[in-house]
Amino acid sequence: MSLVESCQKALEWILRTHSAEGRPIRRIWIDQPYGEEELTLLEEEVLPVMAAFLERIDAIDQGLEARLQAEIAAQESRAPDGEEAPEGGAC
Repeated sequence: MSLVESCQKALEWILRTHSAEGRPIRRIWIDQPYGEEELTLLEEEVLPVMAAFLERIDAIDQGLEARLQAEIAAQESRAPDGEEAPEGGAC
């Protein structure tokens, strides 16, 4: 699990549990909890950006995986009949 995905899940959990119970979310660096405006910004701006970031990473990973599979298929098609392509792909 990526760091961003872990942070996203933690933030969602904090917002869900604290909001449902009506508990304030503390800020450890100052003595003022997050207010409704800040919580709304987290929900409406930060969480969607994190989700978009994770979707983009997934798309990049899928592209890399597809490219790798195409390279493997190309190497296998060049191997003589009945023989496997050399390990590592280089002859």
